[in-house]
Amino acid sequence: MAATVYSAISLFAGCGGSDVGLRSAGVETVWANELSESACELYERVTGLKTMHPGDIRKVNRFPKADILAGCYPCQGYSQGGRRDHTDGINFLYREFDRVLRKVRPLAFIVENVDGMRFSHNSHLLLNQIVRFRSAGYWVNWRVLDAKDYGLAQDRRRLFIVGIRSSEGVRYDFPKPTHGQKGGPAYRTLKDVIWRLRKAPDGSYDPEPLHWYYLSRNRRRTWSQQAHCIVAHWRHVGLHPDSPPLEKVGEDKWQFTRTGKARRFSYLECAAIQGFPDPEAFDVATVRLRFRAIGNAVPPPLFAAVSGALVSQLETRQ
Repeated sequence: MAATVYSAISLFAGCGGSDVGLRSAGVETVWANELSESACELYERVTGLKTMHPGDIRKVNRFPKADILAGCYPCQGYSQGGRRDHTDGINFLYREFDRVLRKVRPLAFIVENVDGMRFSHNSHLLLNQIVRFRSAGYWVNWRVLDAKDYGLAQDRRRLFIVGIRSSEGVRYDFPKPTHGQKGGPAYRTLKDVIWRLRKAPDGSYDPEPLHWYYLSRNRRRTWSQQAHCIVAHWRHVGLHPDSPPLEKVGEDKWQFTRTGKARRFSYLECAAIQGFPDPEAFDVATVRLRFRAIGNAVPPPLFAAVSGALVSQLETRQ
């Protein structure tokens, strides 16, 4: 942890994945904002912080001073899953982040979003964000990182944009992968992170039948692998490794190779796969809303890696 204690404002904070990650890097959130009532309820329980100011960020005009501005604005228009309406106003909430950035003038900022933002049909929006942030007076760098490279048992590619105020004379470099590289620790597996949670209690996962769309692709990974990306909709959460194996029997059609109980991950398992240190903290709101908050969250260890590198580089300032 750095010698200097840094402060942060957290926008579009959700249930607090970014804030848990910031704290691990030695950064304390002093003010947070989120629109979803259920996510706000989970935020205090998950983070232990009482810094949440719920409501529509577009109606907020006063903010405290802080060293770092963090934000994970909604991504439906950029996502490769779910609806993709590129005219939806939700796709332009980055303008609110830019507004707060110019008001607060922090030392640095961190943005996290889906990697679909970089694809050709969205690239103009990514470029617009970078241009805005640079014109606000920040040196900006961006990169797509995979959560499994930073100690999570999950394939989850996310795009990060990080900027440091130009006047600080420091340019941000992304952290190198910590896992799966030659000479380093192996990738963490599902057995490493959810074995203790495998006896899922009733009511902790979606018990509905596995419909044809669910079985249009392979949703199962073994204990020795990493999970597919954890999603927000509990009907589409991946199969538990104890479920029977799947085989492809046609185009977009999979079936089980043997009989046996098949179930989706529980919300406790999803929270652990996302890297939350205390999955049991997700014990408020409905189970469906817990899944939504967990699936929409940034994995805390991944955010910690990005923010930890930022803190270290800010410490090099003369």
